[in-house]
Amino acid sequence: MIPVKTEDEIRSMRESANLLVQTFKHLEEYIEPGIKTKKLDKIAEEAIRFGGGVPSFKGYRGYPASICVSIDEQVVHGIPGDRIIKEGSIVSIDIGVLLNGFHSDAANSYGIGELSEAKQQLMESTRTALHRGIRKCRAGNRLYDISNAIQTHVEARGFQVVRELVGHGIGREMHEEPQIPNYGSPHHGPKLKPGMIFAIEPMVNMGGYEVNVLEDGWTVQTQDGKPSAHFEHTVLITDGKPEILTLGIEN
Repeated sequence: MIPVKTEDEIRSMRESANLLVQTFKHLEEYIEPGIKTKKLDKIAEEAIRFGGGVPSFKGYRGYPASICVSIDEQVVHGIPGDRIIKEGSIVSIDIGVLLNGFHSDAANSYGIGELSEAKQQLMESTRTALHRGIRKCRAGNRLYDISNAIQTHVEARGFQVVRELVGHGIGREMHEEPQIPNYGSPHHGPKLKPGMIFAIEPMVNMGGYEVNVLEDGWTVQTQDGKPSAHFEHTVLITDGKPEILTLGIEN
């Protein structure tokens, strides 16, 4: 069953999402060539805790860090460490915040310095696909209307959505029902209702959609070694236009 939040729960999720947005804005001041990914992790954790929150990811199923930093061929779940951010890279950062018992979740991909035309197109297509999916987050629509809107936009531009990873419901738990694939046939799946809150997150590859998990047990990488991009928002279904709770994280 897909949880439907009360007004009090929605208010708490807005507060969690606001702290998440502020964390991204603070972190963006440090995302540049030469910085180690573990430094970004430290900065983000300090910002979350300063705001009264807890990093949702740290310790989740054994994950060892507060944020995920995935570079180029890494799709998601890159563990921060000694890797240095370099000019010309796509750096995807995924952050979750737990505040007053409620989680929020968002991701943004950053182009470092001058990007190739292909990488720019990949990022723009992924960002636009996210918003195409969000437009379908309306009461009365079906879940896979979101999935199909993302898939059709991405594939029309010659890219591929990752099929092994999905978006999800979110609230008191980091991952709630439903699972939200980034591909599928429209007019299928559960009917959307006001008060449902989803983390919509297209993960898009420049090459094929196939991925592998590295030996660290977390980092997901494209099988063909080509770049990937990832954007995510926490979104509230309303009686009208969807409300993006994490609005403001995109550069």
